[in-house]
Amino acid sequence: MKGDVCVPDFEFEIEIGGRVAGVDEVGRGPLAGPVTAAAVVLDPARIPEGLNDSKKLSAKKREALYALILESADVSVAHASVAEIDALNILRASHLAMERAIAGLAHGVDHALIDGNMIPRGLTLPATSLVKGDGRSVSIAAASIVAKICRDRVLVDLAQQHPGYGWETNMGYGSKRHMSALRNLGPTPHHRRSFKPVHNMLYQEKILTD
Repeated sequence: MKGDVCVPDFEFEIEIGGRVAGVDEVGRGPLAGPVTAAAVVLDPARIPEGLNDSKKLSAKKREALYALILESADVSVAHASVAEIDALNILRASHLAMERAIAGLAHGVDHALIDGNMIPRGLTLPATSLVKGDGRSVSIAAASIVAKICRDRVLVDLAQQHPGYGWETNMGYGSKRHMSALRNLGPTPHHRRSFKPVHNMLYQEKILTD
């Protein structure tokens, strides 16, 4: 807390002790694309200045911090696919991505700080959930930045393969352009069929073709 502005700090990590990974995910709400998680273990002596919830940062600031995080921290990124989202449900799939991100860290971790109010059930190490953690812990803030940038890059790439849906700007969320394209072009293999707008469209198509 600086003045009246709440900014994340390293206090939770210090209190817990040892190697603490901040973990966050991005992409629960979109209609298309994977859900992406990142796990970050910061070096206490090399914490980049300006870390915060990725949603509170400009794209330029996120990119600059992303580069600094990769230079100074142990970082792992993982995804859960659209097929896994549809098979498991979005909450379980996001937790699966978190579990994979933690498992992918180069060095062992003593504790995980998880953004949100739930701890993934598949975790085998001690963990603490932290509501709005990306605005309270610099490790989670760093994870939020990494996850956001990595998922955005995936969607920009998918947008080249499937033009018309506007994924390069809406990142798979149900924007006006995306919904219009969904109606006119139909779903792609990267659309989440378990999500209501996509499911309803497929159901309507089935009625029309039966």
